[in-house]
Amino acid sequence: VYLKAPMILNGVCVIWKGWIDLQRLDGMGCLEFDEERAQVGHLFIHPWGSTMATFSRQEFFQQLLQDCLLPTARQGLDQIWLLLAICLGCRLLWRLGLPSCLKHASTVAGGFLSLYHFFELHMVWVVLLSLLCYLALFLCRHSSHRGVFVSVTILAYLLVGETYMVDTVAWHRMRGAQMIVAMKAVSLGFDLDRGEVSMVPSPVEFMGYLCFVGTVIFGPWISFHRYLEAIQGRPLSCRWLQKVAQSLLLAILCLVLSTCVGPYLFPYFIPLDGDHLLRKWLRAYESAISFRLSNYFVGFLSEATATLAGTGFTKEKDHLEWDLTISKPLNVELPRSM
Repeated sequence: VYLKAPMILNGVCVIWKGWIDLQRLDGMGCLEFDEERAQVGHLFIHPWGSTMATFSRQEFFQQLLQDCLLPTARQGLDQIWLLLAICLGCRLLWRLGLPSCLKHASTVAGGFLSLYHFFELHMVWVVLLSLLCYLALFLCRHSSHRGVFVSVTILAYLLVGETYMVDTVAWHRMRGAQMIVAMKAVSLGFDLDRGEVSMVPSPVEFMGYLCFVGTVIFGPWISFHRYLEAIQGRPLSCRWLQKVAQSLLLAILCLVLSTCVGPYLFPYFIPLDGDHLLRKWLRAYESAISFRLSNYFVGFLSEATATLAGTGFTKEKDHLEWDLTISKPLNVELPRSM
């Protein structure tokens, strides 16, 4: 909440002015969480009626816009603009009619650059997983159980990495990228077993598929055939650009709602003071909706990056329909059946 009030912080009486997360007050010596939270919430919910408040309704929303909405959107774009630029650059490069080996190599380079942008030198663990998967496929290339061998290899690597190799914080940052790499490698192994892919891809094809720039960070999973279709360099179109812009705008909207509306505006419109049990359930719903919005952000962003890189389409007679759909918030928030 945005609060301006005297409070005890680490044993010192201070005048606090700024955003403060009520969930983090518990056990920090700032306030008695259960008893005082309702009072803090009251100051936030009705700031113009409290003797300790200094904000009118208009000033509050103006402050919210300046201190949360705009900074959140700006920081989000600062984090993803390079990934979007790499996706677009690869998409345009594939339109030049380059040899397939150069297309695969450009995909690997773009994927590595994206991994470094988000994980820096820790990206080596994702690359190592990719190399181990290819080694497992190559060693059992004459077997009919390549999918099983790759799955066991990935499981062993993840267990060892989780336990011994990397500190917990750094390892958890890479879980999403590792999951995407693992799903692609396992699916390729089983496609080889079923004969849907005729032979083990070359190293550059394999690494290009696993590190495909449009999906290596946020997903989604795509099949090997989808990857090969993407690097063919499909024509650019207004529908393609519209789909990218729509998914990107929805992603930023969900990010802003998750960061600002969930923790701050929810208690503004739905008072959290009153019955203790009611407050408990309202706080739980507040946290849940903020968490779901962050998931929608990742889903819409993965739609944007995958589509921008040239995948996520279906063929409709003589044209392409860019219809990749990952997040459906209305179906979750307003379900039609249980």
